[in-house]
Amino acid sequence: MDTSNPAVFVNAELLRLYVGRRVRALIQVIRSENGAVVGKSTDDSQIVVKGSPPRAPTTFVEVIGIADGDKSIRAEMWTNFGDAIDTHNYNQLCQLANGEFKHLFI
Repeated sequence: MDTSNPAVFVNAELLRLYVGRRVRALIQVIRSENGAVVGKSTDDSQIVVKGSPPRAPTTFVEVIGIADGDKSIRAEMWTNFGDAIDTHNYNQLCQLANGEFKHLFI
């Protein structure tokens, strides 16, 4: 496992703290337009993901890429997460990974 450039777990609120850095976020796909996917983050805010999504994206996808703005990510990798997931739990994971337990996450 390469840990030289880890991706920080983020939601839309936390994304602004990592502009220019590698992040990972779970989004609910709302629509695709002009080479980007507009999605809802686990904290119910909107994120724009630039890049080519999977050919058949599921309702929820996790994106790893570079935060290129406070509400956008330039995608490197997309992972389908299916059509149902507990977004509250993923959002709690983002909070833990950026809070007092930050040291437990890469």
